[in-house]
Amino acid sequence: MTASLKQNLLENKLTLIVSLPENRLDLAKAAIHAGVDAVKLHVNVEHRASGNRFASVESYEEVFCKIRDEFSGPLGIVPSGSFEDIKETEMEQLLKIGFNFYSIYAHHKPSWMLALDGIEKTFAITSEYDKGQLGNVKHLGVSALEASIIPGEEYGMPLTFKDVLAYNSLVQNVDVPVLVPSQRKLVATDIPLLHKAGVKAVMLGAIVIGKSEASIVKTISSFRNAIDTL
Repeated sequence: MTASLKQNLLENKLTLIVSLPENRLDLAKAAIHAGVDAVKLHVNVEHRASGNRFASVESYEEVFCKIRDEFSGPLGIVPSGSFEDIKETEMEQLLKIGFNFYSIYAHHKPSWMLALDGIEKTFAITSEYDKGQLGNVKHLGVSALEASIIPGEEYGMPLTFKDVLAYNSLVQNVDVPVLVPSQRKLVATDIPLLHKAGVKAVMLGAIVIGKSEASIVKTISSFRNAIDTL
């Protein structure tokens, strides 16, 4: 039976998620073998951090099925980079393939997505959201909050204590686990501090892991080790 994202977030000291820079089986295998707890893929997105354009579900159906066969952990999807490109038919396709969580900005998420059965629902916020107004959200059917709160022009810079304070504040003001995506150039030595701030998962993407099998294995292994020694 496939472990759920919620189960990982509940049971792990810190959950390690990879956000792959391309929907490729070799990159997924590299991340899985290096010890990730969850894998996230993309469709219908112009991805700022990786510089890639991700096409429709149909374009990746075969590779998605192969990744699902390879991996028994939580498999997530960013279904679109805009409100207009979200399609119910594609979400049904993704459910059939075996995706078990989705990640999308709250302002891109139509209300019907919260009623989807058989998939866990996370949502992301940007630096423009009023973080003080979030409050309790679990009762709305969401499993986690992705704190994508670093302004775009600051992507790839090192983590600061100001960032940690912002994540810490979110943890104290919402009733779901907080995930931190690698908008900053996170390093393995950041893990203990993020853990102390109450962060429940880090999601490593192109800024940190690079775009090759070798860089993915090396980076994820170092983060895996840092988490395992908490």
